Amino acid sequence: MEYAILPVTPFEQNCSLLWEPESRRAAVVDPGGDVEEILAAIAARGLRVEKILLTHGHIDHVGGTAALARRLSVPVEGPQREDAFWLNALPEQCRMFGFPDTAALKPDRWLEEGDTVTVGDETLEVLHTPGHTPGHVCFIHRPSRLAIVGDVLFAGSIGRTDFPRGDHAALIRSIRAKLFPLGDDYVFIPGHGPLSTFGAERRGNPFVAD
Repeated sequence: MEYAILPVTPFEQNCSLLWEPESRRAAVVDPGGDVEEILAAIAARGLRVEKILLTHGHIDHVGGTAALARRLSVPVEGPQREDAFWLNALPEQCRMFGFPDTAALKPDRWLEEGDTVTVGDETLEVLHTPGHTPGHVCFIHRPSRLAIVGDVLFAGSIGRTDFPRGDHAALIRSIRAKLFPLGDDYVFIPGHGPLSTFGAERRGNPFVAD
């Protein structure tokens, strides 16, 4: 599995392109905005996008989803259905944070713990990781030891839990009980900022270190 990270929107949210090198079949994870830039990056790499994957329902992660799905004629998968209230509130989120108007969104497929999603012939496992939002999910590609974790965990920090239905204790459980056991060598793509590994965060992250 290969990937590229595209920081989008004024929030510098890490939109990710994931693709199978041989077939160039791909997915876009969390297209928060700047749709033309995302389309240009797809074209530059010769990718054939098959779907859009969402980790959670905050505007900086989903703001460009409907427009991109229309342009590419692809389905949207994720997050877990407990984030439906965030997706229903996209018009209010747009007004609050100064994003272009976006209608409420319903994905083609809600995801649950233990589900899988495909990128070409590659398979990613779905973990339900509540805390930052109640329906947050992470995508795990075991063969390449890669995790896409949205706003659950960052290099040196963790996701905010002061938004509606945030839960600090649940977030810590998601990190320690679901992400860290995957292995110290896992590289993770966070929703913002640089990549890190679970081992580096387990050793040195002041919020969740051993």
